[in-house]
Amino acid sequence: MKFLKSVSLKDVQTVYGGFEGRLWELVMGEQIHFGGFESSMELATKAGVKEGMRGVDFCCCTGAGMRFLIRFIKVANMTGVDATAEMINLGKKRTQDEGFADKIEFILSDVCKNLLPSEEFDFVWGEDAWCYVEDKSKLISEAARIVKRGGIICFTDWIEGKNKLSNIETERFLKFMKFPSYCTMEDYCLLLKKNGCEIMLAEDTKRFAPCCDLYIDMLTKQLTYDALKIIGYDMGLMQFLGGEMDFMRGLAKTGKIAQGLFVAVKKN
Repeated sequence: MKFLKSVSLKDVQTVYGGFEGRLWELVMGEQIHFGGFESSMELATKAGVKEGMRGVDFCCCTGAGMRFLIRFIKVANMTGVDATAEMINLGKKRTQDEGFADKIEFILSDVCKNLLPSEEFDFVWGEDAWCYVEDKSKLISEAARIVKRGGIICFTDWIEGKNKLSNIETERFLKFMKFPSYCTMEDYCLLLKKNGCEIMLAEDTKRFAPCCDLYIDMLTKQLTYDALKIIGYDMGLMQFLGGEMDFMRGLAKTGKIAQGLFVAVKKN
């Protein structure tokens, strides 16, 4: 696992409470994760999330993942935990607008200090967001604590690939993305096992590089004006952001960063 001590939860809150969060949604859509609907459906299917289940979305952002699960999987209800007030407030409005306010609850909290009841939920869910949590050990222990025995922990996340990042690449990547820590696939599997979970699936989705290609194309060929409007028409900042996106694309194409998909079952 890699760490960047200069990044904290406050930095993440600044990102998603400001222009960067709006930029991510511009190019990635409301779900703000690689693969959007396709990725969510794949995760739910492979994890065995079914109609009538009760779940928790750790780092839920505006709750698009929860609304997906309510609408398309027909889970009974969802609780979303996120530490950024702006995202929670926007999520509540969108949930109300879609008619799901009676099935979705939002909690403004650090996921590592969520105070949810133990062994209460059928599954814990996450989509490309746990990379923003500093204490991955506490994150996984909390997921295992609140899920029932036999319950599911399922998530996608940005991870270090099979080819390792150099120290210089790590610092640049984590600083740009505001990731305080960054896991390998093996790191997450070890944490899940330490918390009494059996790994059912841990795989590279192969989406990272193609999605980078897509987002860069969108920003350069279609959404340039929209992105500039969000950042106050600052061409210098636009060029910087484009350069960092291209840097990430290069890391993905050389197998140094990836999107991992994980499914685990709590055994004890």
